[in-house]
Amino acid sequence: MQPEKQPLWRSILYPVIAFALVISLWWGSVEYFQVPRYVMPSPGDVWAHIMSDYATLWQGFQVTFMEFLIGFVVGAFSGFFMAVLMDASKTIRGVLYPILIVSQAVPIIAISAALTIWLGFGLAPKLVIVALVVFFPVVVNVLDGLRSVDSDLLRLARSMGGNSWSIFRHVKMPATLTPLFSALKLSATFSVTGAVIAEWSASTSGGIGAYLMQANSRLNTSGTFAAIAYLAVLGLVAFLLVILVEYLVTPWRTKPVVPRWSTRFWQK
Repeated sequence: MQPEKQPLWRSILYPVIAFALVISLWWGSVEYFQVPRYVMPSPGDVWAHIMSDYATLWQGFQVTFMEFLIGFVVGAFSGFFMAVLMDASKTIRGVLYPILIVSQAVPIIAISAALTIWLGFGLAPKLVIVALVVFFPVVVNVLDGLRSVDSDLLRLARSMGGNSWSIFRHVKMPATLTPLFSALKLSATFSVTGAVIAEWSASTSGGIGAYLMQANSRLNTSGTFAAIAYLAVLGLVAFLLVILVEYLVTPWRTKPVVPRWSTRFWQK
């Protein structure tokens, strides 16, 4: 039995109510307790700063978004490819899996410092850091999806004349989609943090992370919160983009009838 689908208007209304409630509590607390503006600006102060420095913030947002987008795509594809290799070869899995686990014990900020020394202050270390944030969750989740395929189903596919490619495409690949998009949803927000850390350690082209660091060093709390607001928007946009791609790639999860283009893609 499928759970009852929530009406679209509720899906939109509830987040709007939650956002309005948070802004109201924030604004009311600042005004009621007379909090100094250098300690905690009101939403009105943050909005005024965004409007006064809109050009710089928007330019920084574009820089950070491109760093996130390219690094996210590279990390997702690299992680997926690595998971497929590890599933195909026990030797590769046995050698690389412990290395991947140990690599996660190293703080990302330490890696960013080393990458800055090796790759300089350009775009490359930022992309690598964002890709690394996405890489490990994708590898682990996709590998679990590939290894969870029923062995009887694989034997049935082979007995019906399926080769390695057709079995991967029609049996294994669909099994990886749910864990893959779960990993991508988590990585969508974490990779924004990775982009900010990268800009802190290797920033020459601006970005919201660099803007945040400058505002913080000048005790400009309005500018700090304005940068945080842009980063929150970036994280939300990233999450929604992953949901959109998931909706396009797996239409059968939300629709009783699969679109023709999807049917042709999966049955080729």
